[in-house]
Amino acid sequence: MSSHGNGAAWITVNTSGRLSVPPEPRIGFIEGDGTGPDIWRATRIVLEGAVEKAYGTDRKIHWQELLAGEKALKETGEWLPEETLRGIERCVVAIKGPLTTPVGGGIRSLNVTLRQVLDLYACVRPVRYYAGMPSPMKHPERVNMVVFRENTEDVYAGIEWPAGSDEAIRIARFLKESFGVDLPEESAVGIKPMSRLRTERLVRRAVRYALDRGLPSVTLVHKGNIMKFTEGAFREWGYALASREFADRTVSESEVYETHGGKPPAGRIVVKDRIADAMFQQALLRPEEYHVLATPNLNGDYLSDALAAQVGGLGMAPGANIGDRCALFEATHGTAPKYAGLDKVNPGSLILSGVMLLQHIGWNEAADCVERALQRTVSDKVVTYDLARQMEGAREVKCSEFAHAVVERMD
Repeated sequence: MSSHGNGAAWITVNTSGRLSVPPEPRIGFIEGDGTGPDIWRATRIVLEGAVEKAYGTDRKIHWQELLAGEKALKETGEWLPEETLRGIERCVVAIKGPLTTPVGGGIRSLNVTLRQVLDLYACVRPVRYYAGMPSPMKHPERVNMVVFRENTEDVYAGIEWPAGSDEAIRIARFLKESFGVDLPEESAVGIKPMSRLRTERLVRRAVRYALDRGLPSVTLVHKGNIMKFTEGAFREWGYALASREFADRTVSESEVYETHGGKPPAGRIVVKDRIADAMFQQALLRPEEYHVLATPNLNGDYLSDALAAQVGGLGMAPGANIGDRCALFEATHGTAPKYAGLDKVNPGSLILSGVMLLQHIGWNEAADCVERALQRTVSDKVVTYDLARQMEGAREVKCSEFAHAVVERMD
């Protein structure tokens, strides 16, 4: 299924972590399960249309298929073949549709496994409003944030034991005998690790993102008022990293008021922090004051979904899992198996994840081309069923028809 032309070449990563992208890169794709093949076909149409519109014949993507999920199981007998993991690393950049979580033992989640095995430590979710999208909010246009959610620790470490198990009983006994902690009988037990190393690399990537794009602030979101040595440490380590590595480019919120009269110095981004529940309220009431959020795993999980709900739902919410060696861009919703093969569902999430992919490889002209055309399509009320039923006077189109409508509106 892969297409290799004479100009196809691999993307490489230099020692500073920057990508070197050839004019005709090989980029991996996993079409996904359920509605995955439908939304992938639509996304491919849009991405190829944008690259052609932006660069003519000077640039081209050579897609390389990688197998995972039900298709992989059918063809190889494995849900996630080793060859696929090596393929993502070789491509450096890949995109995927939603994958089924296998029922039963073994792999807890293919998505989580991909993130952990490939050390894709930053789950990046940009959330912004496209005019005309149905929203429950009075001013959804004020939402324009990027969530950097730590992908390998906190609850995603998955260290837990069921109530009544030998392990849970042993840990409860150890806590009581060693630390005087008395748990109720039949307690399930989980461990929530957070490390300096993994916090710092997440915050570093968030700060660099804000600097590269000229955004005004990075906010550390935590529950450090209660969990002082995990979530509180996330806050402290984040501030320390910013002041140590970006001293001349950042300023803390407290410094702004104590030293600069409440006004940030020109050219510096403000690093601030908010307690998680307060941040949730701020995301609803004053979203325009926040630009990049850096969060431990669980905080970022609910915040990114809540933000997406304000601007039209997960159908228009892109996402990426990014590490130092490779990046995997993905739809943020599930497989919706009852709509599989019906050419019906909204491909917006995967198309916008493709926009993130284009930005990641530095093809910003093509990325902008997609975003402008997508905005025009939504403004013209040419949308799939999930949006059409919420928009007066909309023209409902199929998944593939939506892709062609976006391409038609490219300038």
